[in-house]
Amino acid sequence: MSKFKAILISRDEDKKQSVEMTEIDDADLMDGDVTIAIEATTVNYKDGLAITGKSPVVRHWPMIPGIDFSGKVIDSSHEDFAVGDDVILNGFGVGETHWGAYAEKARVKGDWLIKRPANISAKEAMSIGTAGYTAMLCVLALQNHAITPDRGPIIVTGANGGVGSVAISILAKLGYHVIASTGRPQEEAFLKDLGAGEIIDRNTLSEPGKPLGRENWAGGVDAVGSQTLANVLAQTKYGGAVAACGLAQGFDLPATVMPFILRGVSLLGIDSVMAPKSIREEAWSRLASDLDRDKLASLTTEISFEDLIPTAHDIVDGKVRGRVVAMMGA
Repeated sequence: MSKFKAILISRDEDKKQSVEMTEIDDADLMDGDVTIAIEATTVNYKDGLAITGKSPVVRHWPMIPGIDFSGKVIDSSHEDFAVGDDVILNGFGVGETHWGAYAEKARVKGDWLIKRPANISAKEAMSIGTAGYTAMLCVLALQNHAITPDRGPIIVTGANGGVGSVAISILAKLGYHVIASTGRPQEEAFLKDLGAGEIIDRNTLSEPGKPLGRENWAGGVDAVGSQTLANVLAQTKYGGAVAACGLAQGFDLPATVMPFILRGVSLLGIDSVMAPKSIREEAWSRLASDLDRDKLASLTTEISFEDLIPTAHDIVDGKVRGRVVAMMGA
């Protein structure tokens, strides 16, 4: 049985974590009813946390990290998938409790997969990745809450990150005026090229503020959490809504009920990991039609499989702009 390359996270008896490039074979893979030859993967913030060990993402040892991939089915006993199908996986504990994307093959449950839209390539699918798919879930949530472009601006926090950069591109194409919050003012040109209409310094939102501030935006996409989310809520217009999907600043929420009971503001929780298949398919269908491919390409950097580990460290250190794609053949 031929060997193939993989990244393996291990832990010793003293719970000290180590990460290595290694080789495994098909017999080593975990249980599942679909086996996929992985064509492309990406580096999300959660992948960075898993590899660096800065947060307890990994819950099964040893672990192949990587929470999403795009690839081709090479073996299947699942009724919905046949050999040759192009598929995408996002979440479902892959890379956390089930061996994930940072290998040339993966074996998973078919219920976790969706078929890749025909007009999205494997590389584009991972340029989008969990971050972009999450961004679309946020946009769908805002639209379902009737937050239309005529209601006013939309703020996007963590604007240079994966969720933020894709959210800006989608929202701009849909006609929204986007306010991008970033800690990297030198990236203003990049963010405006994506479609941001205004740039603000993240420090204006990251420190404690008033429980109810000036009404500055109709809605928001927040990947930061903590004090930033509290301030975004406090400055949301009457009847507005904020889609929350991340915790880059922290998982706490030092807010008051005032935006909710005095302005009717809604906080929309976004979960990308266990979202039902119908919602996933809707999100990917909308990504296929609503995301500007040229802008997607402009915010994407391609790396090799060997670059995955150092890039995971970079994303945790805030050194990654936009999206990163690793092509397995590179």
